[in-house]
Amino acid sequence: MRKFVSSLVTALFILTGVYTVQATDQSVFDFTLPGLDGKPLPLEQFRGRAVLLVNTASECGYTPQYDGLEKLWEQYKARGLVVIGVPSNDFGGQEPGKSEEIAQFCRKNFGVTFPLADKSVVSGAEAIPVYKWAANHAGFMGKPRWNFHKYLFDKQGKFVEWFASTTEPDSTKITNAVATVLGE
Repeated sequence: MRKFVSSLVTALFILTGVYTVQATDQSVFDFTLPGLDGKPLPLEQFRGRAVLLVNTASECGYTPQYDGLEKLWEQYKARGLVVIGVPSNDFGGQEPGKSEEIAQFCRKNFGVTFPLADKSVVSGAEAIPVYKWAANHAGFMGKPRWNFHKYLFDKQGKFVEWFASTTEPDSTKITNAVATVLGE
């Protein structure tokens, strides 16, 4: 009976869209982001590197995290980490700018040199595929609920962990997780 109820609950989740089944062999490297320059940004180019995917916004109280993200990128990029910012206007309308404005803002105010995707939807039914996939692996509590939500993937592109918006890029929680996926 217990197995039947479990199967029934799983079926209901799938039918209602709360949970979707994903291929177990899929990785973050199987996805392509829209690039800030208008060209596709295939994540395949980062195969063999750990990836920290962060939805960003220019007018958010957490926007100063760009500094910490840039420092994390500088500290770990030679060891195999890539930080990727995904600007999004999903939360509070805090990323109203166009691509060039976003890029200019990030470079001028925070010296951002890590890769940036084009502004994208990262939550809900209209989320871009990589965010739907990551949210599925992170579970209900691991879905982006605000700007500067972070997903960490290992060098094989497998989901490792998510970090809330309030978790600073230089926190020991993130730096320890990054060091672990880099094998340090």
